[in-house]
Amino acid sequence: MNNIFQADNLDDEQLDYINNEYFSGFKRYKNWKTLPPKLKEHLPKYMADKILLKSKVEANEFKLKSLISIVYSLFSEIAKNDKVTDNIKNLSEISKENSDNLPLSKQQQKAVSAYLELINDSKIESFFSTSDIYNNLQQQHQNALNAELHLRQAENTLSLCVNLINQYIDDSEGSFTKKVKKTTSEIEKEALESKLDLCDVSEYKDVKVVRNAQECEKHLDKLIFQNGKVADYEPHYSQKLIDIVHRVQSAYTLDNRPWVIGYSGGKDSSAVATLVYLSVLALKKEKRTKNIYLVASDTLVETPKVVDHIDNSLAAIHRQAKLDKLPITTHKVLPEANQSFWACLLGKGYPAPTKSFRWCTERMKINPVSDFIKSKISQHDEVIVTLGSRSEESASRAQVIAKHKIENSRFARHTTLANAYIYTPIDTWSMDDVWKILRACSLEVTTSPLGIGKKWADKYDLEWQNPWAAKNLTLWNLYKDASDQGECPMVIDDSTPSCGNSRFGCWTCTVVTRDRAMESLIQNGEGWMEPLLIFRNILAKTNIIAKKDRYRNYKRRIGRVNFQRAKDGDDISLERAHVPGPYWLKYRKRWLRKLLVQEKQFNEAGHKVELVTKPELHAIRQEWLNDPNEPDWDDSLPAIYRSVYGKDLNWVYNDNSTFDKQGAHILTDLGQEYNVVPQMVMKLLDLEISMEGLSRRSGVQNKVATILKQDWGTLDEIKEKLQGQQTKAGYDVFQEEISSLNDKLSTVEQLLKKEF
Repeated sequence: MNNIFQADNLDDEQLDYINNEYFSGFKRYKNWKTLPPKLKEHLPKYMADKILLKSKVEANEFKLKSLISIVYSLFSEIAKNDKVTDNIKNLSEISKENSDNLPLSKQQQKAVSAYLELINDSKIESFFSTSDIYNNLQQQHQNALNAELHLRQAENTLSLCVNLINQYIDDSEGSFTKKVKKTTSEIEKEALESKLDLCDVSEYKDVKVVRNAQECEKHLDKLIFQNGKVADYEPHYSQKLIDIVHRVQSAYTLDNRPWVIGYSGGKDSSAVATLVYLSVLALKKEKRTKNIYLVASDTLVETPKVVDHIDNSLAAIHRQAKLDKLPITTHKVLPEANQSFWACLLGKGYPAPTKSFRWCTERMKINPVSDFIKSKISQHDEVIVTLGSRSEESASRAQVIAKHKIENSRFARHTTLANAYIYTPIDTWSMDDVWKILRACSLEVTTSPLGIGKKWADKYDLEWQNPWAAKNLTLWNLYKDASDQGECPMVIDDSTPSCGNSRFGCWTCTVVTRDRAMESLIQNGEGWMEPLLIFRNILAKTNIIAKKDRYRNYKRRIGRVNFQRAKDGDDISLERAHVPGPYWLKYRKRWLRKLLVQEKQFNEAGHKVELVTKPELHAIRQEWLNDPNEPDWDDSLPAIYRSVYGKDLNWVYNDNSTFDKQGAHILTDLGQEYNVVPQMVMKLLDLEISMEGLSRRSGVQNKVATILKQDWGTLDEIKEKLQGQQTKAGYDVFQEEISSLNDKLSTVEQLLKKEF
């Protein structure tokens, strides 16, 4: 709609609503929390605009008719009627016939003087020909047409506002009708259709009252707005969305089991949160009896932009739910400090996750959420876990839920947690349905030679607020900037698909070959995050087979050297490949320093980022001090932190470490002198100290034997020691011979049974 009053008067979002109200699927809903205050502010101006323009049009029409009469007199003609359009057309033909540009007569000069006095234009001193006068008359006519156009646009603007206010009143208070007498033709028609006598037809009919602008203004004046919002929030849905809301309300009021909503901050979980919020908000207060816990899992290595979005969303939902008096609370769960990504990778030395060794999911996602759910089960006996799973996006997840679906119930059993049930209210939705409920009011209708189309707008002013008074444009831009990558789902068990190639979560994820989401974010204006991508790629390179031995210890954390087992089809006589262990401590130290330096640079540049939390630093230090293969006798972590930040944390120095730096050097020197591995002596002394003060030291011999049986020395020394022993390849050979002999023995036994 081309409206010159759009920028100054009616808001873009209000016009956008009217122009693009209908589309496939949902009908856009209106947020009355923002609309009535704006209309109350602008309505008087719209009314004044209409009155002013109406007066201007009437004045222009009177002046234009007078000017037309004067121009007719120039040509000694008389108007046949008072229609402006007809007279302008007629004067055009007369002017062409008299376009000789002769000097004006005295009579014509008098007419020109009257014309000039009427138009009152200081820029025009006089006219020298009839053509000049007619050209000016055309300009005056065009000005009058423009004024009429402005009046129509102002009337449309006012009409849109009045329609919106009437709709708001109807939604919040119910439609108001009045009795009106039927016309004679209406009575006759109704009698004919109903096969009644005329005297039996009711004389009156109910007519919906439509309030005019003045009545609407009076109604808005009665409303008291607080912080630009109205107390009685009444969203307006399409019938399809109303049916969905009713189903959610039915599930909510079915029993007294509280709900736990898995919120990842992505589109699907945001759609579920919006749907549940609106559904509970539409219930009567006495039916809002069950607690709803909205839970977000922070792995501590989420993409910074995603962390900001989740934190802001949780705060907004919590604040608005409190204002709306809804039983919705928000919670963020974290992995235990000693089970976090950095505590495992930098502390314990776990290699960067791969598809075959995805150690991060259980520790960082499943366990924190499961612990929260268990706490609510212990409190309420049973809970409903509400998720944004959709069958269209995750076929494997849909199969798992279908497998555990309870017959004749809208719920499914949780795959691992007893007394927990799964509810997926949007499982049949398409991606379009998800974005419609999140951004319905920014779908613009476009026209082209190909026909009518639709597109999502990217203007913050056009974005309608979600139920917690925020806008989903931030979420939309996150997806857009990430080149249509999906988000990591709320993981509740091992059946939930990993991020895979459609990921939008941890910036450290090395399960994928390339982090396309992070790459796209960087290309779309988030260049400051490029060091994170570089660091992630460094970790990914450590999983290259040819480089594993460079970065990783030859011993596992249990102190033994491991070799691969034979696979189906392998030649079992060949020597088995060595399986490396955790990262060498020197690399872990180097990476931690790099992380801390980058964290400091980010914060100095104005980005509030915590790459490694303080509890994680304490956990990493404990892992280093007690590392089974490379104990950090120098206690390096406090020194690393001090070298970066120039200060100390509140380190605990009475740790369970037998050796300090000086003692470690003495033990190393003695080990070289007596050809003994110092780490083995350290473990034996640690065991001795741990058994001090015990009246019964049962099992101490077995514990000593376990330490002595570990592989000590270099990899070559360990391989040399194992040469005289049965190798894994040899074990496989003997195992095959034993199996063959057992088969033959079994055959002999069967023959003997037949014989006897």
